[in-house]
Amino acid sequence: MTTIKQTTIKAIICLIFATNIFTVNAVRCYQCSSNRDPKGEDSCGAYKKFDKTHHIAVECNTEDSHMPGSFCMKLTQQSPRGFIWDGRWRQVIRRCASVADTGVTGVCNWGVYENGVYWEECYCSADECNGSTRLKTSLVLLSAVFVIFSFRIV
Repeated sequence: MTTIKQTTIKAIICLIFATNIFTVNAVRCYQCSSNRDPKGEDSCGAYKKFDKTHHIAVECNTEDSHMPGSFCMKLTQQSPRGFIWDGRWRQVIRRCASVADTGVTGVCNWGVYENGVYWEECYCSADECNGSTRLKTSLVLLSAVFVIFSFRIV
């Protein structure tokens, strides 16, 4: 027999998830590419902190999106051997992505191309999550996990 406390907690969790599901629209991501910046400018955050006030995140399922998708992506490429992109040695691309290569969001993959260029691509699924250097975790998900383990509901 479940107690009133357990029933109340389960109802709150269901309400949180139901509210989250029904209010979710397409993910909103920042879109920019440092190789499109005018010479001497850094509006996409290749060298300086990304300035969110100069960019508006777009919904990934609209015509404003360069690529439709359900994830956000940030790709960083950096050369150890001098300039490789129009006098720059680092390039950043922020955009919507249709499917993460790994099939998982909230992670970053990295490697080095044969020409020595280091690359890192990060995928995330929260609104405007590709505007920071770190990936954001859903507060709703963390709260639900905390409640479940705190009260040993499962």
